[in-house]
Amino acid sequence: MKKWLLALFVLVLTAGLAACGTSEDNTSGEGGKEESKKIVVGASNVPHAEILEEAKALLEEKGYEMEIKTFNDYVVPNQALDSGELDANYFQHIPYLESQMAEHGYKFENAGGIHIEPIGVYSQDHTTLDDLPKGAHIIMSSSVADHGRILTMLEKEGLITLKEGVEKVKATIEDIAENPKELKFDTEYEAALLPQIFNNGEGDAVLINSNYAIDAGLNPLEDSIAIEESDSPYVNVIAVREGDKDKPAIKALVEVLHSKEIQDFILEKYEGAVVPVKE
Repeated sequence: MKKWLLALFVLVLTAGLAACGTSEDNTSGEGGKEESKKIVVGASNVPHAEILEEAKALLEEKGYEMEIKTFNDYVVPNQALDSGELDANYFQHIPYLESQMAEHGYKFENAGGIHIEPIGVYSQDHTTLDDLPKGAHIIMSSSVADHGRILTMLEKEGLITLKEGVEKVKATIEDIAENPKELKFDTEYEAALLPQIFNNGEGDAVLINSNYAIDAGLNPLEDSIAIEESDSPYVNVIAVREGDKDKPAIKALVEVLHSKEIQDFILEKYEGAVVPVKE
């Protein structure tokens, strides 16, 4: 009886050790490798998620699987990246990324610029900026990071003049030196709501980021009465946590997004409303 119990004990112990060995092998073996080959990227619906979908197959050729999580605002994707829910996000330009890092203490870095989305001016009542009446109601994003960009654009169009010496990327409404048409600026609304504001016929002019315009069925090149020039410094980037930009999966993703195949896709699909960049 004692011999039988001893044999049973040895058998159970051996099985337990074998099970532990199998679990460990799965962590560092094929299971572990498979896990390390997956990347989760957060993105705005349009054009970012569409571009990533097109890039999926090319990334798979490099041995990486990509899961895309879509977001409809400019706040949650950075929170998700910071918490570790995402490996990277793709929705924001450099000034916005820098402002979010300064405001929230995020430890992020730019892994590579991918494209530019020109901001367009849309109006239900006017066909050119010259047609805007004195005291026109101008609606733009509540995102402070966009204000310098928009004001610089309006200055180039001759509608306003900014104070001398102002760093234009950080310009605010208070930095306007000359405003001949006495334009009234409204910064109440989040960027995602601006197409709806335009469709409701509010304001004399609404300035809308191309991603939200396209998502709402607007064609920035045809429907806007003015559009930002394509040499804008507001490049949309792949953002990652600090220290991650040299990870093989991230480098592979950026390389694919800079490929001729993806750049051609962007040019053909968006017809100039989204402009690819290559670093």
